[in-house]
Amino acid sequence: MSEDFVLDAQVRELTGKGASRRLRREQGLVPAIIYGLDKEPQQITLAHKDLVKQLENEAFYSHIVTLNVGSSSEQVILKDLQRHPAKAIVLHADFQRVAADQKLTTKVPLHFINEASSVGVKTQGGVVTHNITELEISCLPKDLPEFIEVDVQALEVGHSLHISELTLPEGVTSVDLTHGGDHDLAVVTISKTRGASDADSEEEGEDAGEE
Repeated sequence: MSEDFVLDAQVRELTGKGASRRLRREQGLVPAIIYGLDKEPQQITLAHKDLVKQLENEAFYSHIVTLNVGSSSEQVILKDLQRHPAKAIVLHADFQRVAADQKLTTKVPLHFINEASSVGVKTQGGVVTHNITELEISCLPKDLPEFIEVDVQALEVGHSLHISELTLPEGVTSVDLTHGGDHDLAVVTISKTRGASDADSEEEGEDAGEE
């Protein structure tokens, strides 16, 4: 993890929808909650402008965050955001406490590389479809990756890469794969374009006519 994220927060005394609306409207604050590690949940507020600035960085979503609350601090990860459906406003944030010696479960983004130069696209004229764009993982806080790379260089038309075929960092496991069964989902697929399919059909028809 190459970057440190720190946010200052204040303990929130008043709760409820009305109080939350006033905080957002009159003071530019975002209501939030910290929970986990068998401690009591703590209601807090964050400066909206500070939170929004951090959210512009993709790494913030899959990073350990230091929340300074008054004279104490908490190590947390962002677990959930509620956004306004029409405005660029964060309505509420959920943070989960983490401990250095306890595994955490969270989702990290997938970064797809070598798409244009892949066998299925460059030489076979296929198109890439991202079936999932983030992966739920389990790991210790020190092993938490900002993202996971998905290399499609060798992927051919008609084939997919599944979760079990991804190269995960050391200490990181896929939550889906621990469930077994049908949870080894296809992450990315290269399919024939419609034009390619039509061309193949024409060639097959010509071959049949020659026979």
